[in-house]
Amino acid sequence: MSTGWIENARLILPHEVVEAGAVRLEDGVISDLREGGAPVPALDARGMTLLPGLIDLHGDMIERELEPRPGTRFDHDLALIELDKRLAASGVTTAFASLSFADGLGLRSDTRAEGLIRDLVGYRPHLLVDHRVHARYEVSNTDALVPLLALLDEGLVDLVSLMDHTPGQGQFRDMETYVGYTARWLGRPAEEVRALAHARLDAGTGEVWTVARTLGQAAQARGVSLASHDDDTPQKVELLCSLGVSISEFPVTLEAAQAATGRGLSVFMGAPNALRGASHSGNLSALDALEAGTLHGLASDYSPMTMLQAVWRVAREGRVGWPEAVALVSDTPAGAAGLTDRGRLEVGGRADLVLVEDAPGARPRVRLTVSGGRPVYHDGALAPQRVLVGF
Repeated sequence: MSTGWIENARLILPHEVVEAGAVRLEDGVISDLREGGAPVPALDARGMTLLPGLIDLHGDMIERELEPRPGTRFDHDLALIELDKRLAASGVTTAFASLSFADGLGLRSDTRAEGLIRDLVGYRPHLLVDHRVHARYEVSNTDALVPLLALLDEGLVDLVSLMDHTPGQGQFRDMETYVGYTARWLGRPAEEVRALAHARLDAGTGEVWTVARTLGQAAQARGVSLASHDDDTPQKVELLCSLGVSISEFPVTLEAAQAATGRGLSVFMGAPNALRGASHSGNLSALDALEAGTLHGLASDYSPMTMLQAVWRVAREGRVGWPEAVALVSDTPAGAAGLTDRGRLEVGGRADLVLVEDAPGARPRVRLTVSGGRPVYHDGALAPQRVLVGF
C-alpha cells in the first residue's frame, strides 16, 4: 500500500476541473484533495491529468487471451495474468470479465464459463486490478439457469446480462450476417452455426423469457445489477424492463436507446464505437447516441485501450465537458454496478487513479495507474521520484 501525495496534477473532479491540485493517498483511499501544492514532498505529476481509475462493465478480451486462434487454447491463469497487465496499462482498475453462457460452441459453453469464473475468483489475490464477473446469459440456453443460480448463491457473480442473439432481431437482423460473423469468430463451419441458429429459433419465446425472469429475480434478490443486451426496439426495451433490468448495453438503434433512457436505464455503448465513430457491425453510432443525450457510459467491449482514447476524443471535440467525459468510464459504470466506493476523485473514495500525459496534438498516454492505493503500472516517466512509500 502506498502513502503520500501527488501534486501539480490537473484534477478531473465530478463537477469541475482543477488545473493544479494535489491528492493524498492513505490506506487505500483518497484522504485529502486540494487546489495548489502538497504540504510535504510529493510525487510531481508535471501538469499531467489525474482522473479516477476506469471501470469497465463489459470486456470479453479474456476469450481472445484464452484462445487467440480457433482451437489454440492456453491455461486460465496465464490468460488472466496477461490480460491483467494490459488492463492496468490502459488505466482500467475495475474490470468485469464478460463470460457467456451461450451454447456448446467454443469458450461460451456453460461448463467452460463456470470453470473460468471459479478460476478468476480464486486467482484474484494475485492480480493487479479489481476483477469482477459479468455473467452473460443467452436466453435460449435455458440449461444455464441451474449453474448460474448456484454461482449467484455463492456470491461469485457481480453483474448479469440477458442476451438474445436469435437471428432476425437485435444485433443480427439478417440470418446470413449472423452465420458469417459467428463462423469467423468461432472458427466453425457455417453449416454448424446455421443449425445452431435454427435451433434457437425453434426454441420459441414463451419458456425462454419465463426462465430469464427467474434468473433476473435471483440476481436482484442478491443485489446484482441486471442488464439487457443489443436492444433493437422500444418493445424489446419494455420486455426487458419488465424483467428488472437497470442497464441497457449496446442498443443497436437510436429508438431503443431513447426508450431505455426514457425508462431510466443506464445506456452503455462500446468505447471502440465511440473512438472510431461507428459500430463495427453497422448499428447505432455511440457518438450519435451521445449527441442525442442517450449515452451514459462506455465499456471496452473487446478493446480496453479504447476507453481512455474515447474519453479524450469526446472531450477534445467539445461533445461534452471533461467531467462528463470522464464519468462515462468511471462514475456512471460505478453507479450502474452498485459500486459506491469508487468512480470519483473525492475524499473517502477508493484510491483508484490514472495519471495521463496529455500533450497537445498527441494521443493521451497512461503514465501511472494506482489500484486501491497500490501502484500497479508505471512506464518509467516518473521513475526518478520516490516520494510515495512503496512506489
